[in-house]
Amino acid sequence: MRKRYQRSRWKSKGNFEVVGGRELAVRLPLPLAEVWEELQAEVERLTGEAGLQILRAILEEEVRQKVGPPYRPDAAAANLRWGRQPGFVVFGGQKVPLARPRVRTRAGEEVELASYRRLQQDGRMQRAVAEKVVCGLSTRKYRRAVEAVVDGYGIARSSVSRHFVRATAEQLRQLCERRLENLELVALLIDGIEFAGQVLVVALGVDESGEKHVLGLWQGATENATVAKALLEDLVERGLDRERRYLVVLDGSKALRAAVDRVLGDQAEVQRCQLHKRRNVKEHLPEPCRAQYDRQLRAAYAMTGYGEAKQALERIWRQLCDVNPSAARSLEEGMEETLTLHRLGVAPLLRRSLATTNLIESCLSTVRHVARHVKRWQGGDHVARWTAAGLLEAEKKFRRVKGYRELKELNRILNPELHSQAQVA
Repeated sequence: MRKRYQRSRWKSKGNFEVVGGRELAVRLPLPLAEVWEELQAEVERLTGEAGLQILRAILEEEVRQKVGPPYRPDAAAANLRWGRQPGFVVFGGQKVPLARPRVRTRAGEEVELASYRRLQQDGRMQRAVAEKVVCGLSTRKYRRAVEAVVDGYGIARSSVSRHFVRATAEQLRQLCERRLENLELVALLIDGIEFAGQVLVVALGVDESGEKHVLGLWQGATENATVAKALLEDLVERGLDRERRYLVVLDGSKALRAAVDRVLGDQAEVQRCQLHKRRNVKEHLPEPCRAQYDRQLRAAYAMTGYGEAKQALERIWRQLCDVNPSAARSLEEGMEETLTLHRLGVAPLLRRSLATTNLIESCLSTVRHVARHVKRWQGGDHVARWTAAGLLEAEKKFRRVKGYRELKELNRILNPELHSQAQVA
């Protein structure tokens, strides 16, 4: 007599299952994750081989069109097959060896294959190199990193540099030639970034739908008014409408403020960064009272109404006159422009987005991260190319600004005549 633990219906571990009707079949549950781990390398290798077979078919099709089918020589054909020769194509971001067919005329001249030339020079390698380097891969480690599913040549460090130079030069050109006519811009943010003693002034735009756009950059020795003025004039040449009024957010730089006055004049409502103002005031104060006055400034800027916020700042200013006159002068300088959004009646959520230069500083932080492996900066457009690559990398992660639904109302406040004309039309 079988004991309880020996009964067959209890011995099954679920390793197989009988399915089907008349024709019985056994279905074995496989550990799919483990199977994939074992087969992944082989599947990737086969995928790479399939891609190379497609490239070989493309080359063979062009040869067939120029010569005819293989092993059937035509006395009337103008061209002849002439064996094969070692060559390469760009596949998966690296040079992959591929025997290319050769074609000659009956007079002995080599016939160039257009498809072979395109497979080598279509820019894929430059884009692949630029993508990996921008993501943080150094040129010294690139050869190991691009070991793909096919046996390729890889790319040497010098080749990586050349490809990256070409790719980033093209990115810089495209960035500096962007047209701006079709952007319904409401706000402009301007700030600078420094590398190796060179400063690049960068402009970021926010349109009526809340989307952010990198507008351009300009290179100079320092963050002076001449460089910023050149950047703004370039934006105007590329389509920035000087008839519209914009909210311009600055960090408090006098050079940037002077450039905005020269180019945009009365068409700009300048918002000074409240965070920079708080930092400047705090740096003038002794350590024991820094936190106290920073809390007071933060509370004043968080007020909804323009009148109450200004009264709170004036009250803090009077207190600072007794504590530290330098801190009081720092708060007084440009205090009215730190309340521009309050004066315009902008809603609190959007005001928090545009009351500081955090939007553009986030982009510049990405630029510094992208360029962190550069040890020796050279002349020419070296700094500008890396900055453009970093800005475009940051642009891929852009999201709408918080409070974007209020931007249409802000645009109406800034440009009431344009909205009235649109309603009449």
